[in-house]
Amino acid sequence: MAGHSRWHNIRERKTKQDARKGQIFSKLVREITVAVRQGGPDPDANPRLRMAIERARSFGMPMDNIQRTIQRAAGGGAEAAKLEEVTYEGYGPHGVAFMLQVVTDNRNRAVAEIRRIFQQNGGSLGESGCVSWLFERKGVIVVEKSEVDEDTLLELALDAGADDVNVEDTYYEIYTAPDKLHDVKEQLEGKGVKVSSADIAMIPKNRVKLDGQAAKQVLKLFEALEEHEEVQRVDANFDIPEEILEEVAAG
Repeated sequence: MAGHSRWHNIRERKTKQDARKGQIFSKLVREITVAVRQGGPDPDANPRLRMAIERARSFGMPMDNIQRTIQRAAGGGAEAAKLEEVTYEGYGPHGVAFMLQVVTDNRNRAVAEIRRIFQQNGGSLGESGCVSWLFERKGVIVVEKSEVDEDTLLELALDAGADDVNVEDTYYEIYTAPDKLHDVKEQLEGKGVKVSSADIAMIPKNRVKLDGQAAKQVLKLFEALEEHEEVQRVDANFDIPEEILEEVAAG
């Protein structure tokens, strides 16, 4: 079985390969803008901005675009000032819990559109706090198994301050406290370990096992939410066979 982290990895790999770069760039611009507003325009002094820049570069966003976004955000333009971060929570089919990170310039429009996506796909948008207790906020670093052996990575990660290492079929997930994510990533890279991705995620404390049509129904909702322009990240507590994840992603 495989969880939502595996689904994120599959989707991110596919997104980097397909033609939906325009939508992805729009989301990355929003993330950079919010990071600048929260912590300033200097990536050396703003870990969130530094991570946003690294993520944008991993998707092929030109550095000129990134710098222009930072300058506009730092200049306090009207467009940047309207953006706000909102967390939405809800339930999908079969009792699967969903958490969404949204950056929007119109909260009323965003909540109406998110509610409609849930309803159209057998779910329901809930009140704040309805599912957050089922998750823990953590830093997640992904390293491909081809980069390093398990014992070496475990030693390096724990020495760097990581909390735990999860071993999947083809990659490792390194969990950290959110404020240690960048430091752990830098220390691993300083030891020659190539990091595939690093992000803050809501990690489920327990998972709902699904198979067959039920799994596909939940993934349909997940995709619909993730493809909304203002949704930055979706986390859910499903546990689905990897072959179904791959089949739906390829579909």
